Amino acid sequence: MISVQTFGGPTALFEYGGLRFLTDPTFDEPGDYVSPSGTTLTKLAPSAGKPDELGPIDAVLLSHDQHADNLDDSGRALLAEVPLTLTTPDGAQRLGGTARGLAPWESITLGAVTVTAVPARHGPEGCEPITGEVTGFVLTSDDQPPVYVSGDNASLERVEEIAAKFGPVGTALIFAGAVRTGLFDGALLTLDSAQAAEAARILGAQQIVLVHFNSWAHFTEGHDALVEAFTAAGLADRVQLD
Repeated sequence: MISVQTFGGPTALFEYGGLRFLTDPTFDEPGDYVSPSGTTLTKLAPSAGKPDELGPIDAVLLSHDQHADNLDDSGRALLAEVPLTLTTPDGAQRLGGTARGLAPWESITLGAVTVTAVPARHGPEGCEPITGEVTGFVLTSDDQPPVYVSGDNASLERVEEIAAKFGPVGTALIFAGAVRTGLFDGALLTLDSAQAAEAARILGAQQIVLVHFNSWAHFTEGHDALVEAFTAAGLADRVQLD
């Protein structure tokens, strides 16, 4: 198991292979935020920490840059201070600076760690022209089991593809929350609680860290629904929710 610190929303800090990684940085105060995509999202609770309390970060793993609940104003400022941000090819073009885009299944080696971008889909089939590119990540190292970071993903088929190549994984950071907006007749834009549990089962994850289920108004399933789903799946003893 690895140590993972969560901050609310999709933001988590963990160390793997001697490097420190941060997922989707969001540290702004509660309020309404207009995303670069034009969507207005409402943050309900402050983050459990500040950027200046993080210590050194070797790389940010950014699912996508086009929604404020995955990259906010303070997160963008933080990117200027870190040596590397890994994200989608489109996102890297928009962000510039130290951002590097990885296409699905493309890898980069950082010290003893190989980071591979893996497929994710932010909604139903064919959603990309509306929701944009998103990515997940798998981290591998010779002396540790893999780590999976889902990013904003609503597709269990994508999870099955990833498990076939990298499973079983040691740790799965799964973005949950059952996000629904007015898009696609209310279809899920991220996994719901039962699907998150099924994703963990597919991956064979020994450690499950659930993020992206609190702090924002568009999450439709939170802590209690996740506890219920993972208990029903017999996986509650592997889960970190805090």
